[in-house]
Amino acid sequence: MSETDKKYQSSIPLDHEYVELPVPHRWDMTDEEMIKESQEIYEMMQKRHTIREYSTRPVPREIIENCIKVAGLAPSGANHQPWHFTAIENPEHKQKIRDAAEEEEEKFYAGRASDEWLGALEPIGTDNSKPHLTTAPWLIVIFAQRTSVDRNGRKFNNYYVKESVGIATGFLITALHKAGLTSLTHTPNPMKFLNGLCDRPATEKPEMILVVGHPNEKATVPAHAKWKKPLNEIMSVF
Repeated sequence: MSETDKKYQSSIPLDHEYVELPVPHRWDMTDEEMIKESQEIYEMMQKRHTIREYSTRPVPREIIENCIKVAGLAPSGANHQPWHFTAIENPEHKQKIRDAAEEEEEKFYAGRASDEWLGALEPIGTDNSKPHLTTAPWLIVIFAQRTSVDRNGRKFNNYYVKESVGIATGFLITALHKAGLTSLTHTPNPMKFLNGLCDRPATEKPEMILVVGHPNEKATVPAHAKWKKPLNEIMSVF
């Protein structure tokens, strides 16, 4: 943390009263420089791919910690930061999660999912087998917190929880990609088993498992995944 950030952190009150602080960081860029930067981030994110075949190459814990710190910077409803990230490297622990996830996925593909849902998944090529859950060096389980406890020990409700956690997850995926890693969003249905396996309270809702690592030499991506809607279908201007 920089000295400037430490200064601002020390100015943040423990209670919830409103206190104004001058903007701590400002960009000083021309329009041309900003256009260039926006194009470069687009080109970087074009190289992000969802991978299901992972290398066993280890990933230093410091990289995972740094990327989760990035996720923790995301905006959230009333700045309540209603998220928790459980990072799992231990092979035995990953195996327990894989066993539980595949049990739920088997039920999903055997009848829990509608024909329409299964049809939508067909071009992606998924099934109930999830070897990436044990092959990849890290799993990050993302939990949404309906309630929290402040620094004075007081319990309070959180707001816009799903939206806030979604934004933080986007920050995390982008940070992992920028760090040279590949990720996969995995959402077994249902996911309640993750609370027990991650030692998280029942008040927290598991949102997804983020599989993190490097693609192996034979990794592929489904052609369907490379189709993205053009700008005129995802943007309107008034």
